[in-house]
Amino acid sequence: MSEGQPSAKTIVAIGSIPLIMTLGNSMLIPILPTMKSELHISSMQVSLTITVFSLVAAFFIPVLGYLSDRYSRKAVIIPSLILYGIGGLLAGLAASMFPHAYAWILVGRTLQGMGAAGTAPIAMALTGDLFKGAEESKVLGLVEASNGFGKVLSPILGAAIALLIWYGVFYAFPGVVLISIVLSWIWIKEKKRDKEPPALNQYVKGLFSVFKHEGRWLFTAYLAGATCLVTLFGILFFLSDTLEKVYNIDGVVKGLVLAIPLLVMCTTSYITGSKIGQKQKLMKRLIVTGFVLITVSDAALSFITNLTFFIAVLAVGSVGTGLTLPCLNSFITSAVGKERRGFVTSLYGSVRFFGVAVGPPLFGWLMDWSRVGMFLCIAGFTFVVGVLALFLIRVSSNQEEGREQPKPSKKNKKRQIHYLKPVGGR
Repeated sequence: MSEGQPSAKTIVAIGSIPLIMTLGNSMLIPILPTMKSELHISSMQVSLTITVFSLVAAFFIPVLGYLSDRYSRKAVIIPSLILYGIGGLLAGLAASMFPHAYAWILVGRTLQGMGAAGTAPIAMALTGDLFKGAEESKVLGLVEASNGFGKVLSPILGAAIALLIWYGVFYAFPGVVLISIVLSWIWIKEKKRDKEPPALNQYVKGLFSVFKHEGRWLFTAYLAGATCLVTLFGILFFLSDTLEKVYNIDGVVKGLVLAIPLLVMCTTSYITGSKIGQKQKLMKRLIVTGFVLITVSDAALSFITNLTFFIAVLAVGSVGTGLTLPCLNSFITSAVGKERRGFVTSLYGSVRFFGVAVGPPLFGWLMDWSRVGMFLCIAGFTFVVGVLALFLIRVSSNQEEGREQPKPSKKNKKRQIHYLKPVGGR
């Protein structure tokens, strides 16, 4: 680590933040059947405990991103973590004290969704603020790996807690959050802002400028990130249903099986982030390679019925996701200056959150139509997104070589098009 860079403790504190958002839905999945029977509610009502969390988080992520740009990252992260813990505590108290606690659980989940909005996306922006060069990409890879590790851990942890009492999962949220709050409060030291944040009208004009110059590749990156998560979690939904209905695998064992592709993605994400540095040509090659692996995996899964082979081929697609996401994270956090980074990364987080939310119902609908058709359609879609990434994400050869961009002449300055270059300085 270069002189003046934040310490390893700071990296640990930042890495703890994405865990919170991933625990929000996945830990509840093992207890949903029990919740349905204990509260005497319908399948639609129990599914709303997941949907409400996701939709509220997706709505508030850009709002909190703006606030983090206006004030500071910690000023958003710490209250968000506290609100997340309060929501879990409220839902747990209601479930343990009242026989008709469903409405209060929804209120608690709404508060948790608001809190989750200020976690992982703001952690990405904070990483871009505190780290530079290869260290930034490495820490972003760790953030993505932490996100993936949360997805690995949460269904196993949720199933284990449910063995004691089903609503114990809600009480687990405040405990996990408290650890992250303490680490963030003590170990994260933000740098003082060089200048006052811009007024709202200037901020909005700056964002329009960002998307005017960077919009084509930036929206492609957003689409690519969402596609990775739609595909991964949609297939996990299909696998979860198959494990239970075809193989009679449930509970902790089911959680362990589902954790295999997530663990592969998590490991690949960390290795990718530690190796890519600021090599933008390499990042683009890895993104395209990742989509090739995802597409081939999805197409092959349409013809595989053996469980062991299915998981092995799914792991190939997980490697593709692990190659792609850290590179997208690095591109997006470098797309804008510090004063607008929170909004741009938060919008990316919101799109990713919609991807996670859309995957299971989309695959559920396609499963009712055709298993083979489902996988082939998804493979076709990922192929198209990979082609878009190939042609629309452009890399500056000067940045790839690690050299400064030549200053444009006054004559050409207004006509210059910026690709993958920080807007507003860093």
